[in-house]
Amino acid sequence: MIDTVLIVGAGPTGLSTAAGVSSAGRKVVLVEKEKVLGGAPILSRYAKLVPSGEWAKDAIGRMVKRVESDARVTIHRGAKVARLTGDAGDFTATLSDGAEVRAGAVILATGFTHFDSINKPEWGFGTFEDVVTTTQVEQMVAAGKIACPSDGRTPARVCILLCVGSRDRQIGREWCSKICCTVSANLAMEIKELAPKTDVYIYYMDIRTFGLYEDKYYWRSQEEFRIKYVKARIAEVTRGPDGRLLVKGEDTLVKRPIVIPFDLVVHAIGMDPNLDNPEIAKVFGVGLEKHGFIDRAEHYTSSFASTRRGIYVGGAALAPEDIDSCISHGLAMAMRAVGDLHAPAQAAA
Repeated sequence: MIDTVLIVGAGPTGLSTAAGVSSAGRKVVLVEKEKVLGGAPILSRYAKLVPSGEWAKDAIGRMVKRVESDARVTIHRGAKVARLTGDAGDFTATLSDGAEVRAGAVILATGFTHFDSINKPEWGFGTFEDVVTTTQVEQMVAAGKIACPSDGRTPARVCILLCVGSRDRQIGREWCSKICCTVSANLAMEIKELAPKTDVYIYYMDIRTFGLYEDKYYWRSQEEFRIKYVKARIAEVTRGPDGRLLVKGEDTLVKRPIVIPFDLVVHAIGMDPNLDNPEIAKVFGVGLEKHGFIDRAEHYTSSFASTRRGIYVGGAALAPEDIDSCISHGLAMAMRAVGDLHAPAQAAA
């Protein structure tokens, strides 16, 4: 039995898992396909995280430094697992950089891919320069200025469209991405902090600020920041005679058509399965669920087990998740993997 744990992916889930395995006294090999550790919050330059309100570069940066300074953790940047052989307790992984790793357990913390709004063309992304995504607005907030990409002006009116790439059977996205409502409410408040005179509207089907987020984001955004929520079904985004963007649809509360001009339209993009998942499934011999996320084994007595014994999966690789849940998944997977290595005969399939 090999005590080393191989972790694939160095976003919040993978970083948390690495720290957890190391704290249990076991060696870790961490493989990250990018040159930079930290996953989506760092690569996409997120602003302030929900719910802590801490800047992503600081919060995730601490996680990165903790792992980078850990003598039990060996890191391979810019690498993938090209081949995996063996069984639980004794796997051999061949990496794309030529290295070979022997590990008793493998943890997939391979995350997600942001929905590409080009797949929702009727809502203007890719056609109009001032139709952007929440990720792009995160970058504006991080830079300290909200501006229309077309000319750099501060927008007088901003619209955030929810469920872009989520809950949309027409484009094969049947799932709720869980975080978009809360992230959008948070971004709306951040826009108002940077541009107090800007009016911000959020167009929604339903609001899903789950758990304790309801008060902190949904109600606070309305009562303190005067964010306007419009329950609507959006048909299209076009350009008006004056050059402003027109958001056309139906107000589903009063059952009437609406056409409102905006300077900046923001797509609240959902979470897609990692584009690499077909390759990951083939290399690691694990299954995918029907939407393309990595599948899990029996749910309650085999927590975080994939469909292959000795390989575990958690965080946004399983389904859309918020960062705090991903970090919790990481610690739980560390405990599960280390525990199973000490009781291989009882490890769940």
